Amino acid sequence: MIQDDNTYLSQEKFDELTKELEHLKTVRRREIAEQLEYARSLGDLSENAEYEEARNLQAATEDRIRQIEEQLARARIIEHHKGNAVSLGSFVTIQKVGEKGELTYEVVGSAEANMQEHKISHLSPLGSALMGKKKGEAFAFQTPKGAQKYKIVGLK
Repeated sequence: MIQDDNTYLSQEKFDELTKELEHLKTVRRREIAEQLEYARSLGDLSENAEYEEARNLQAATEDRIRQIEEQLARARIIEHHKGNAVSLGSFVTIQKVGEKGELTYEVVGSAEANMQEHKISHLSPLGSALMGKKKGEAFAFQTPKGAQKYKIVGLK
């Protein structure tokens, strides 16, 4: 398996994370501070459910902020690929050998992988089997049901 400390992101995902980070640091932190202030005004903090809930929300928010900051610090923007071999940013159309149906996927970094959106990680079994292949090339990869054989019928 490829060991890489970089987080590969599309420009859209990078912008989305940047916007989320800004919202968390400004709007959300202020909302939580107001909740904490209100909860403190209720008195005894040892049995104050509102205070405990606000503290948990604050911890979760700060954790998410750290997580996004780490992702953005390691981020490498994926350029939409215009080559003749599959790489990060490629849109690949594949067809299972012996079948007519076709599936199209975008090869993305693991932080963006989402099968419902047809975005596969370059580190997944399918993604890593696709990397470096060309249109017309056949390939196989292992699944729990055994080896699956496909052919690349489109690449952009």
